[in-house]
Amino acid sequence: MSYSVLEYRKDGEVAVVTLNRPESLNALNRQVFAELEMVFDEIAVDSGVRSVILTGSGSKVFAAGADVSELKDLTALEAREFAMAAFRTQEKICRLPKPTIAVLNGFTLGGGCELAMCCDLRIAAENARLGQPEINLGIIPGGGGTQRLARLVGVSRAKELIFTGKIITAQQALEWGLINQVLPSEQLIEEALKLARELAVKFSPALAAVLAKSAIDRGMDMDLTSALHYEIDCFACCFATEDHREGINAFLEKRQPQYQGM
Repeated sequence: MSYSVLEYRKDGEVAVVTLNRPESLNALNRQVFAELEMVFDEIAVDSGVRSVILTGSGSKVFAAGADVSELKDLTALEAREFAMAAFRTQEKICRLPKPTIAVLNGFTLGGGCELAMCCDLRIAAENARLGQPEINLGIIPGGGGTQRLARLVGVSRAKELIFTGKIITAQQALEWGLINQVLPSEQLIEEALKLARELAVKFSPALAAVLAKSAIDRGMDMDLTSALHYEIDCFACCFATEDHREGINAFLEKRQPQYQGM
């Protein structure tokens, strides 16, 4: 499948998806959301892909936010439709049973920050800047910013970012728990690929990592008691697989496990 506002390639078992609208700082419009939805559908059914990197073209920006030129004349109903298009795309990323890494190579603002938060992990270049500055346009985040940000950094810090619209450094985002690593720009993709390959091994073909991701992600949407019961169900499911026997036997025999995904 060909894409016009994305670049898609595979590096072994790692899929690399790159937002590619450099003329507009990789701003997110309807076409970007549509193509992201298509590429993640493609990734979902590709058994050769075990992990995913999502990044932006160039060295200065991941995504500068939603494309304001598309927002400026929207009615309330049209704005809702725009946000729903983003939601459908984000759900494809969030629900993918493969690990995803957002590689933030520069400014990650508004919808760009919301898109990054849909991934399992986020690593950023030292020059990256993150924020939800929608308040400065007289609007609020509409792509999950008020919800995912609070879950990642806590309610008070989420309110601080959203109410003020301020932009924070990669180091501050790391300290707040919004991102997982900060790296020099020249090392970013190399280290991202290294991490993606490491995750690919964990998800290839063992089922435990998939169940762990499901337990964390679905559990976040439940009350604690329900989430703990769901974790128990996922834990028990591991014992219905041949992989758990292989993993335990390999540990006891001091060898590397040979998982079969069964």
